[in-house]
Amino acid sequence: MVIKIKLYGDLREKVTLPKIDPGVPSTLDMEKNDFKTVLDVLNKLDIKMDEISHIFLNSRYSGIKKEVKNGDRIGIFPRRMGIMFVEIMNE
Repeated sequence: MVIKIKLYGDLREKVTLPKIDPGVPSTLDMEKNDFKTVLDVLNKLDIKMDEISHIFLNSRYSGIKKEVKNGDRIGIFPRRMGIMFVEIMNE
């Protein structure tokens, strides 16, 4: 099985895919067998930590140590597209 990777902004230049419209992420499928964590995916794509702002794993804010599973979706955003993220805790 595969996982789906979406690269946004400047990170789209990390992969060679057919030209797409500005603002549309580059989407690629990668075999899950090649890695175990989000960090492994970043290393495989030669994306350095200082190039990214935030990562989403299956639509949830994620860290680099999260384990990836078959069928997962990972969104990786560059530093230039940083967001303010505040986790709201239930009290």
